[in-house]
Amino acid sequence: MAEMKIKRKGNKIVCKENHFNIKDDDLLYFTFDSMEKTGIVKHCFSSRLGGVSKAHLGTMNLSYTRGDEKEWVDENYHRIAQVLGCEVENIVCSDQTHTTNVRKVTMKDKGKGVIRPRDYSDVDGLITNEPGIVLATFYADCVPLYIVDPVHKAIGLSHSGWRGTVNKMGAVTLEEMGKEYGTKPDDVHVVIGPSICQDCYEVSQDVAQAFEETFPNQKNDKQLLYQKNEEKFQLNLWYANYCVFREAGVLEEHIEVTDICTCCNPDILFSHRASNGMRGNLGAFLALK
Repeated sequence: MAEMKIKRKGNKIVCKENHFNIKDDDLLYFTFDSMEKTGIVKHCFSSRLGGVSKAHLGTMNLSYTRGDEKEWVDENYHRIAQVLGCEVENIVCSDQTHTTNVRKVTMKDKGKGVIRPRDYSDVDGLITNEPGIVLATFYADCVPLYIVDPVHKAIGLSHSGWRGTVNKMGAVTLEEMGKEYGTKPDDVHVVIGPSICQDCYEVSQDVAQAFEETFPNQKNDKQLLYQKNEEKFQLNLWYANYCVFREAGVLEEHIEVTDICTCCNPDILFSHRASNGMRGNLGAFLALK
């Protein structure tokens, strides 16, 4: 699962099973084959191209909290809504603080985080079974987790950095979907989306130790953790989240793993590490048709 540089191919950029679509106005965004094949969702993962934000936030910044002009972020959301064929008023945003808190979203939440304030905090995962609601989570190296249950017609979208991953955010989201909607892991289809790759993600010994404790079966697996020296390790969040979903009971053939690294592609994707924190936010979006 090595990372791949993004390359143009006609009017589409293709990497593995991930398709990077290009609109006429140069708005670039990912779609994923496994999500498309379920036939019940609309989705995308944004790039940093095709918006109106300026300087280091250019151009498709989707965060209101990184010093951007509100009207520019508003316009960026309108452009994403056009891609999804929805209204901005239907988007519901997370409030990410690297927790494993998952919120059930209903029609009463429509617009929260975009056109009206959120009345919740510390939420890194969103689930719903109501068509038309667009779940939204945000990234600049962490891992987006898309979950679709075509049997019970329910979806989940979660943000998973190293803290979320070591605490098995994917499994927590599945558990919440099971409680609320009857979701069973062997029914779902999952995408582990664009995020930082193992070669780019150096972590300290305490983080490595936490992963060794959480993933004892992969303790000596260099695919999960590669020891660079006595103090530094290279962590594979893609593989770790894959292991979380497999352990939770998701079928191997139902898991699509990215090969796109945010840090390797800072010209079209925001990366916290590549930019030393001078960046905007990418967005993951998922909705039931």
